[in-house]
Amino acid sequence: MKVSEIREAYLSFFEQRGHLRVPSGSLIPAPEDTSTLLTIAGMQPFKPYFRGDEQPPSNRLTSCQKVFRTPDIDEVGNTLRHLTFFEMLGNWSFGDYFKDQSIAWGLELSIEVFGLERESIWATVFGGDDELGLGPDEESIEIWKRRGIPEERIVLLPRSENFWQAGETGPCGPCSEMYLDRGPEFGGADERPGDDTDRFLEYWNHVFMSYELHEDGSLTKLPANNVDTGMGLERMAVVLQGVESVFQTDSFQPLIDLAQEMSGRSYGDDHATTRAMRIIADHSRGMTFLIADGVVPSNEDRGYVLRRVMRRAIQQGRVLELESPWLERFAERTIEMMGDAYPELVSERDTIMRWVGDEETAFGRTLDRGTQLLEQLIAEAKEQGTSWIDAGDAFKLHDTYGFPYDLTKELLAEQGLSVDDAGFEALMEKQRIQARTGAEPAVQDRHGAVMSFAQAAPPSTFVGYETLSAVTAVAAADSPLLKLEESPFYPEGGGQVSDSGSVTWDGQAARVADVYRLGDDQVIRLDDSGSAPEPGSRVRAEVDHETRHATMRNHTATHLLHAALRERLGTHVRQAGSAVRPDKLRFDFTHGAALAPEEVRDVEDRVNEWIKASRPVRALHMSRGEAEALGAMARLGARDRGRRGLARALRRHARCEHRGDRDLRDRLRGVKRRERAAGRGDHRTRRDRLVPRAKRCADAGRDGPRLAARAFAGGGARRGAFEGARAACRRGRAAKRRRGGGRTRLDRCRHRRPQGRDGPARRRGPARVAQSCGPSQGQAGRGRRRSGRRQ
Repeated sequence: MKVSEIREAYLSFFEQRGHLRVPSGSLIPAPEDTSTLLTIAGMQPFKPYFRGDEQPPSNRLTSCQKVFRTPDIDEVGNTLRHLTFFEMLGNWSFGDYFKDQSIAWGLELSIEVFGLERESIWATVFGGDDELGLGPDEESIEIWKRRGIPEERIVLLPRSENFWQAGETGPCGPCSEMYLDRGPEFGGADERPGDDTDRFLEYWNHVFMSYELHEDGSLTKLPANNVDTGMGLERMAVVLQGVESVFQTDSFQPLIDLAQEMSGRSYGDDHATTRAMRIIADHSRGMTFLIADGVVPSNEDRGYVLRRVMRRAIQQGRVLELESPWLERFAERTIEMMGDAYPELVSERDTIMRWVGDEETAFGRTLDRGTQLLEQLIAEAKEQGTSWIDAGDAFKLHDTYGFPYDLTKELLAEQGLSVDDAGFEALMEKQRIQARTGAEPAVQDRHGAVMSFAQAAPPSTFVGYETLSAVTAVAAADSPLLKLEESPFYPEGGGQVSDSGSVTWDGQAARVADVYRLGDDQVIRLDDSGSAPEPGSRVRAEVDHETRHATMRNHTATHLLHAALRERLGTHVRQAGSAVRPDKLRFDFTHGAALAPEEVRDVEDRVNEWIKASRPVRALHMSRGEAEALGAMARLGARDRGRRGLARALRRHARCEHRGDRDLRDRLRGVKRRERAAGRGDHRTRRDRLVPRAKRCADAGRDGPRLAARAFAGGGARRGAFEGARAACRRGRAAKRRRGGGRTRLDRCRHRRPQGRDGPARRRGPARVAQSCGPSQGQAGRGRRRSGRRQ
């Protein structure tokens, strides 16, 4: 069976058994999931369902999830099975079936659909752990025996092998794995499942998710018993296609073929060639999917992971003596192979190609620079009469300059030198603790107490889209935390701050300090005044209107800015973070180069053009697929669980109803971060565009002087603009006299010199020009002179 056939057979099998098929989530976890940098398990997008924070669209789900793991990245290429990116087939039960049904279906699919022999199937179960306070999983042992797996093919394994958890904290539980005995030709007769060999191939894991693991190591029961299963698609392909390694399946063979074609070498010729082709095949798949999901190369977090695999692949290209540029062809081959199953690869093709090409070019220079530095180290070692270089120098080459350690050792060996492997490995291990995706410590749960409080009462109903005030009842109270039956307060989320406002009751009042989002639920935190309403009492909840409207303007402005950047710079531009507050917005985006002044100007002009058009803004609720068909873009880490309606930009933040509700004052901070303030009439246009506008206004007729002066003043003009506005007013008055027009209040413009015949100027500086030019009635009778002597 081909990989595509295995994927479809699995999903169809569980669809026929009442499971809802859902698409893969992003490789970037949801914003509220800070346990890992990247999605490392099929269940990760469904954590809120396991915890009971949100209601799933169905109690039974099935999917094929994209997964990326990096703890064993250095092993990729050395073994027959290690990968960074792979596909995880899975089926889930949320409080529905449990161990017995899960194991039964696992055996049925393995034997009846995939044709595996029952006698070759082994099972492992959790053997207990004193630290967790749990004994062996006797229930699973009895189920396997009842389903026809004899006791001698059931192996008890420790917590490290058969207790699953996504991170340091969170949903977890004992698991029972299915192994296939591939026969004595793959290993010894005394080998068993769990041994680090190739004879017993783990292909399916049944996780019985029934606990929540806390920071202190304690366990508590989840609201319901759940099932989380995972079958590695590539590993099952190894079995069903009768090959020795994942790199010989149709998931990788087209990439291996391309490497052979471009290098003129054959897979299996020697260890170096085989290893290089495996690394290029795996890493090119991984980088393509990471970029498609919005990750860009950098030296931090997810970007570091992406850069690491890309550079590792590029270095192996030199081992094969591939002629640059070549990496784009592997990305293109990946899109051809997997674009049908993952359409985001096709839609993000241009973005993928851009980043792959830029990184290959940049790292080519890095390799050249690293070679020069290494030659200096070699010369120094020979000069000092030593046979080695310091591990710290090798690590600096690797970590600071991106020069691969394998290449360092290879070039040193050619000169009869070596490096301290143990010292280098110690430095690498220190770095891995900080960098690897699958094992970073979980961020402290700052809302632990809030979640416990929220779960003790029914969910609040958010009514803030319809009204900014509501008379409602207190569902729960534990000062300073408050939960309302109906709440008009918008909770924090997606970079947007929460609403501020007040809660009043029985002559008392308290300010709202924060509003926490918990899925579709929320909890309000009051200020430190000490007073709080009692549960069941009636209160009036009111949002600060001005602050809400200012936040709405800034939120809608982020969408205009994003659209203008993509229009001007290209569709590779992606949002990489944002902050939306009442006073300003911050918009971070991906772009491989600094913006040129003309690009900044064009983006500003485009945004202001849309604002002046004053078009209506509508929130349309539809499925994610329908939204994306209309051109909507999901924010970083956004997910669609099939239940929540998604707006045009795949967001549900408060936004303006009319684009004319906001003007933008632009301030550029850095290359790829835009900070703006929207609203309050603060729009400022560039002076170089106002000068010709003012000249046109001066000759436009009776309103020319007023418009010219206001145009210069609105641009924050300096002394030269002040003089220009005064001259424009003079020309306008002269033109009106020639037409025979009478004196109007437009003639009362007081553009005076700072010192002159008329005495000290009443107003100095450009910021006050608009005040002296305005139609204030208070100036109507002051300082009139003969027209010939007016300044």
